[in-house]
Amino acid sequence: MWRTSTRSGGEGDCVEVAAFAEAVGVRDSKDRQGPALSFAPAAWAASSRRSGRASSRRPGRARPTAPSDTRT
Repeated sequence: MWRTSTRSGGEGDCVEVAAFAEAVGVRDSKDRQGPALSFAPAAWAASSRRSGRASSRRPGRARPTAPSDTRT
């Protein structure tokens, strides 16, 4: 069963997601008969976690990174 995000805003400019037995499908809500992308469930879960963290940061703030070792 395809579903849209609860955060989509209802203007039709979003994607729909469906969980299948061995894949997660993603398609454009404006073109339901068009192509769909397919992801392994673990890849989709990892991507969802990353985008959830990214959306919780304020715009314009840099993501913290580990210091790099510049010694040779």
